[in-house]
Amino acid sequence: MSRDEAARNTLVRGTNVGLVAVEKADEPDYRRWFSDLQVQRTSGVPPKPWSDARFEGFFRDAVLLGESAIWFTVVENSTGRAVGFTGLRDIDHRARTAEYFITIGEADCRGKGYGTEATILTLDYAFTALGLHNILLDVMSASLGGIRAYEKAGFREIGRRRECELMGGKLYDMVFMECLSTEFVSPVLGDILKPDTPR
Repeated sequence: MSRDEAARNTLVRGTNVGLVAVEKADEPDYRRWFSDLQVQRTSGVPPKPWSDARFEGFFRDAVLLGESAIWFTVVENSTGRAVGFTGLRDIDHRARTAEYFITIGEADCRGKGYGTEATILTLDYAFTALGLHNILLDVMSASLGGIRAYEKAGFREIGRRRECELMGGKLYDMVFMECLSTEFVSPVLGDILKPDTPR
């Protein structure tokens, strides 16, 4: 995706990254990220290979057409390069809840604050655009960078399931975290999604 395409399709733009709609053209990036053991290691799913047929079905049915989830590709504003994905699943508009997920797939983009910013932008979309109130996530206790990013974005730990996730022959806790709309200040969409002022 070129810089012009990224600018045209960005739904929510932050300082360093933006959230854009997932397109069929993103499939090679997603395939590479999903096949990366460094990415898979803290996903809570046993590492496994993705065949072409399996990945194509998943990408079509879950990412592009999924009804109970919203996916975004995270793009680097300075280059327009796709660097990961983020989104919401198990969205319940009646209870105003959803579950958050994110992956920064490009290794050279980790540790730059992109995950924190993408998380904040997704929360802004969830709370300000969708009107949700409670966003939950779970993260393996070994994912220290992820936990730090979530805390910086406004999540806080609400509990743990102990020694239930296996990685590298060792068991780790699953950490549950949440963020409420009443504990979040919109950085972008609050200034956009508001009524007109009287003239």
